[in-house]
Amino acid sequence: MRIRIKKLDSKAHLPEYAHGPHEDAGMDIRAIEDVVLEPQIPQAVRTGLALEIPSGYEVQVRPRSGLALKHAITLPNSPATIDPGYRGELKVILLNLGTAAYEIHEGDRIAQMVVARYEAVEWEESELADSVRGAGGFGSSGR
Repeated sequence: MRIRIKKLDSKAHLPEYAHGPHEDAGMDIRAIEDVVLEPQIPQAVRTGLALEIPSGYEVQVRPRSGLALKHAITLPNSPATIDPGYRGELKVILLNLGTAAYEIHEGDRIAQMVVARYEAVEWEESELADSVRGAGGFGSSGR
């Protein structure tokens, strides 16, 4: 699949697979600026990229497992959705759940993105069919 991408800044890096598309679902996204992530304060970090995502697809932005495990850095809106109609700069909202400040440097891998298909939905208002579970919600499985 081909997706148009535009570098909005000369420091921008194209998203890339660490091990290739046959081994990785996600592509690494890099920061184009130095940022200090203070604990508990979300910040939008610039990537310098804009995308032209085809209709019927979205880009999901997700945390990097290494940053989450080693430094408690996550995305508070994970997975973030980039809609096909959006043409502005891709920014990644990062949140430091740790107790000490964490420094992001220009060129650091800060998140990963996955291109995913979605279906357009038309709602049909009507009565619902019965199911075994019914209205059983949280904890209804007994576990």
